[in-house]
Amino acid sequence: MSSIKIAIASGKGGTGKTMIATSLAASLAASKKVHLVDCDVEAPNSHLFLKPEISKSTPAVLKIPQIDLDACILCGACVEACQFHALAMIADQILFFSQLCHGCGGCFHACPTNAITEVDKEVGKLNQGQIEHGASHDFGVMTISEAMPTPIIYQLKALNRDSAEVILLDTPPGASCAVVATIYDADYVVLVTESTPFGFHDLKKALGIISKTGAPAGVIINRDGIGDGQVEAYLSQTPYPVLMKIPYRVDIAEGLGSGKLLTDIVPSLRTEFLNLFEVITAAINTHKGKAC
Repeated sequence: MSSIKIAIASGKGGTGKTMIATSLAASLAASKKVHLVDCDVEAPNSHLFLKPEISKSTPAVLKIPQIDLDACILCGACVEACQFHALAMIADQILFFSQLCHGCGGCFHACPTNAITEVDKEVGKLNQGQIEHGASHDFGVMTISEAMPTPIIYQLKALNRDSAEVILLDTPPGASCAVVATIYDADYVVLVTESTPFGFHDLKKALGIISKTGAPAGVIINRDGIGDGQVEAYLSQTPYPVLMKIPYRVDIAEGLGSGKLLTDIVPSLRTEFLNLFEVITAAINTHKGKAC
């Protein structure tokens, strides 16, 4: 069965993408098999709202080189092969900088004397769980002191959830490679922003990335009522529609601060999230029709 994959992103941190992702998941879960993946492995927080029952936790690993000094002839082939400068030859030794290693295996294949073997390095945890109505929720946690979230994101997305009808990807904030790793295969991208100078600036950066993926996208404006309307004015000149507006209200801020879902704070929004899903699926179908 083919799943619909929707990424919920934001150029700026703190705009409310997790609020949207969790509320959309909860709204759809009563009628569809929903799978929510929190790809913000540096600071995951979807589970704080959904409170999943964790059924499985496995290590996320990165293949790193281990050099046999007796077999190494100091030819430097591994150093030349590494595009990320994780290896350096100083005098009569090869230095390895583990936090620069992407686990690509280039050095392993370049070594003419088979002096390099690949060993597993644990870089995080992959947690799998269930939430209400049978929906599933996975989230990754990067090990403190690690520098690269992308290997964990790829492994997290690869976890087997074949029965899901809808896969929701809660992306990392910003416009980094971690965001690209999350959204590159999405059928649709929802961008959450706010009408502030920082929100507007980072929205444009995020839209620049999305335009390169070719996926259809739309924007949700959170904290509607603040700012000067420049976000809507800008979007009116682009192919990206305003999908929804979340009002700027004290009760919403207080409820979210205590760990409540947006749809529990404002129950009438459940219908809006269901309508949002219909708009998204229609846009996906239209996009696929144009691609044929």
